[in-house]
Amino acid sequence: MKLSPLQALWLSLAITVFYPIAGKLAVGHLSPTVLMLFATGIPIICYIPYLTKNKLWSVLFDKKLALHLAGVGFCSSAFPFLCMMIALNYTTPANTSILNQTELLYSLLLTYIFLGERPTKKQLLGTVLILTGVVFILLGANKFTMQLKGDILVISTAWIFQIGHILAKKLPPNLPEHFITAARAFYAFIFTIPLTYLLTFLNIHPYIDFSWQTIVCVLFMGIAFYIYGNYLWYIAIRRMDLSKATALILTYPVFTYIISAITGYDKVTLFKTLGIVFALSGAYLVNSVIKKTKKKEVKLNEISPV
Repeated sequence: MKLSPLQALWLSLAITVFYPIAGKLAVGHLSPTVLMLFATGIPIICYIPYLTKNKLWSVLFDKKLALHLAGVGFCSSAFPFLCMMIALNYTTPANTSILNQTELLYSLLLTYIFLGERPTKKQLLGTVLILTGVVFILLGANKFTMQLKGDILVISTAWIFQIGHILAKKLPPNLPEHFITAARAFYAFIFTIPLTYLLTFLNIHPYIDFSWQTIVCVLFMGIAFYIYGNYLWYIAIRRMDLSKATALILTYPVFTYIISAITGYDKVTLFKTLGIVFALSGAYLVNSVIKKTKKKEVKLNEISPV
């Protein structure tokens, strides 16, 4: 069954919901760097037959594409995801996911500058509503704590994701999504190796504890998130406006918050609940914009040439 961009986006969102929880589950069992090496190493192994059968190894190292693909690996995975995993040592899955919505601000600005995407009034209103949830989270912290330290780390690195998505959006249209997913994992793995060494100077040392938590985290990140989640994400953003896709997928904190509260990682508070309400409202507006745009495109395609 061929998925539409919107269907792929919703499926990607369903997977993304669990990544902050998986990252929190890893705390105390394996370091962020070791988790990243497994999460990116597993897709590389899984994609070896695909890259070999389709003779895509040469494309992976092509002089015209290698730097571009390396940028996708670094900006979409290696550096920002390491930061997110480190932040989860201090803050909660719900906080991490909700505060990651600051990426919307960068998305509107960067996609306007580099991709020429013009946000509609509805989209802007939806973005404002979603970002209001971030404000409520920050209002809940009235003094500097270790949790606030994690929150600030999330906010300060969220923009790097958008750079990676823009680089992926600007890749040649004939490149299959499976190849982009494999290339992202490959270059992210390469970058994670020196980052693992550099982070030791910040007292973040690699370690692993072989437990069921470790197994669950590694399998989820390596297979569900880095293979299927990323593949679905690239189907979506290469066929629709990146700013709209970003706004919609960043509603995943709604579900992360619920699951996180059930599993005991988060407490239900007024600030977080209000943030969820605003996020849902914003998601509804952005989703309606995407559907309206899709209907217009279908009508234009149905018009027969004179």
